[in-house]
Amino acid sequence: MSAAAAAAGSGSVHLWTLGLCALLIAATLVVTVRAHRSTRGAVDFYAGGRSFSGAQNGMALTGDYLSAASFLGIAGMIALQGYDGFLYSIGFLVAWLLVLPLAQLLRNTGRFTMADVPGFRMRRMRVRLACTTATVTVSVFYLLAQMVGAGALVTLLLGVGDGGAPFGLAPGQARTGAIVLVGVLMICYVMYGGMKAATWLQIIKAFLLLGGTALLSVAVLALFGFDAGALLRAAADASGEGRAFLEPGLRFGVEVPGDPAQTLVNKLDLFSLGLALVLGTAALPHVLTRFYTVPDGRAARSSAQRTILYVGAFYLMTLALGFGAAALVGPGRIAAQDPAGNTAVPQLAQEIGTRLGGPVGGAVLLALISAVALATILAVIASLTLASSTSIAHDFFGHILMWGRAKESQEVGVARFSALVVGGAAIVLAVRAQNLNVAFLVGLAFAIAAAANLPVIVLTLFWRRFNTAGVEWGVYGGLGASLLLVLLSPVMSGKSDPVTGENLSLLPPWIDIQVFPLENPGLVAIPFGFACAVLGTLLSRERDPVRYRELRVRSLTGIGAS
Repeated sequence: MSAAAAAAGSGSVHLWTLGLCALLIAATLVVTVRAHRSTRGAVDFYAGGRSFSGAQNGMALTGDYLSAASFLGIAGMIALQGYDGFLYSIGFLVAWLLVLPLAQLLRNTGRFTMADVPGFRMRRMRVRLACTTATVTVSVFYLLAQMVGAGALVTLLLGVGDGGAPFGLAPGQARTGAIVLVGVLMICYVMYGGMKAATWLQIIKAFLLLGGTALLSVAVLALFGFDAGALLRAAADASGEGRAFLEPGLRFGVEVPGDPAQTLVNKLDLFSLGLALVLGTAALPHVLTRFYTVPDGRAARSSAQRTILYVGAFYLMTLALGFGAAALVGPGRIAAQDPAGNTAVPQLAQEIGTRLGGPVGGAVLLALISAVALATILAVIASLTLASSTSIAHDFFGHILMWGRAKESQEVGVARFSALVVGGAAIVLAVRAQNLNVAFLVGLAFAIAAAANLPVIVLTLFWRRFNTAGVEWGVYGGLGASLLLVLLSPVMSGKSDPVTGENLSLLPPWIDIQVFPLENPGLVAIPFGFACAVLGTLLSRERDPVRYRELRVRSLTGIGAS
């Protein structure tokens, strides 16, 4: 076949794939329009009218939680780094053991946002402001991960990097264009559809994601005769690392011969990451707001239980995806397409389809899995943007600027405008961070959530003496420590490849402000956030035991939760 014919065939495959993705986008827009028709007031826009059952919300929570970091980032890390990539899956799953006992308490206590929980006890504007700041910061970091994943996905769909440049697009242009497109879509979903649209998008996305992952996992195992040992051996051989690919220490907690200090740093970095993943889930704003979409605390607990089952099944399947990609595609091809490994799953889908059904089979399976990945990204970014805009409108505008006397129509209007602002900021930041692994970006978001939000949630629910000063000190202390430590970490500067000397940090190589040796700040920032919350409380004379007793009764019984 001539080069021209091959190029034409490749172009038609990518066009066909993009057509399926366009069909998916059209379907999501239809869902958004239908949701808009039944959205009347703040309860509908913020909480979907509290009309979703535990089963529906469990599926929506699964969709919320299984983000691009799960589907693209974790599988890519397993494909490139073997066993160590699976550590993200373990942390993400174990985290739900902490969420489960909090789900019913949070639903009974809050109304729309995280700030409603401490706001019930401490009716001070400063509490709302602190919680809004933390919510927006965490959501924007998480948004970056989803949008970076979108850029990597569309680059693969267009065939950029495979020796061609369809539509005259260079790799950087394709990624940037994808990020902008996804950002515009997420703004439309939130501004027009609110929580009802976001919830139905999550439910649809969860079905597609679990189904697509199961299909790929079965196909991978079938190619190896359903022999997991054969799959692992093939992955280890293809990795070039041998048995080390299947053992701890290839990426995290690396033993450095002759350098005990660096070995200790590597092990602490692993512990810091695990701590952030486990503790951060219960404090993610878009997870918290999801519990307010059900009618009562019992349904909230039921939805958390169902989510644990769905999420557990998914993360078991990421093993097949990651090691399957390593064995069938190879780390070299994966890294050549995307150095962070974010395109490993789509590449695996194309390889399996080609082996089973020739070029047409490869095109069809790539299209299907890419559409699932795109649905994953679109649904999660809608929920994240909604969490941010809800906090800005309900907490900052409604309770601070308007002293709690804002009309529902005013709050909803501000929420829609806030979605535009938050979305625009996320687009700009994602363009700058598009070469980072999406699972790593999510790890940072989890660390910030655990350091800034978790102390406030836990101490509000369980400590009688906790007060306004404790909320402020906890939020700003945990948030400030997280951001400062990231700024001074190898993520931002001072990190280079020991072999090639390539700069691996965000800042240019001539800038080196690295002081903090860990890549994830959770190990230091989370205890610091709790310590700040306790210290701020003890230094303040504010006491209100009556409000605490009311909170305890409401959180346990649900009286007045509506």
